[in-house]
Amino acid sequence: MSVTISLDPARADLDQIHRILAGTYWSPGIRREVVAEALRNSITALAIDDQTGATIGLARVVTDRATFAWLCDVFVEERFRGQGISRRLLDALERHPDLQTVRRWCLATRNADGLYAKYGYARIPPERLWMEKQGPKERWQSPPSEQGA
Repeated sequence: MSVTISLDPARADLDQIHRILAGTYWSPGIRREVVAEALRNSITALAIDDQTGATIGLARVVTDRATFAWLCDVFVEERFRGQGISRRLLDALERHPDLQTVRRWCLATRNADGLYAKYGYARIPPERLWMEKQGPKERWQSPPSEQGA
């Protein structure tokens, strides 16, 4: 199988990306317009199936393009996993010219520590004193009655 990694946001299949993200543990039921806005305001790496042109993977960076980057929404469709596509997405973002001066990268993951450790990520020790605030779900998530649609 041939897969192209693209940094061109115009190649993103918003419907496919939304469908996948809405089914993830980190953004269940996320609204399509929220995904569209997130993609517009981020640096994205896309994995494109060369046979079909479909978006089969994504990695997105939220950043000030100078000192800080948050890696998020990393996925590869299940049937394409195990082919090194996640690594290719991360490699493309690490080489991105707008991210070369970033001094702090962060991410959150429940199950991919091994992948990210290869890129130098480590769990944040408690003494680092990081904090978080979560916005109300009704601002970004579809009502439960619309999530199955």
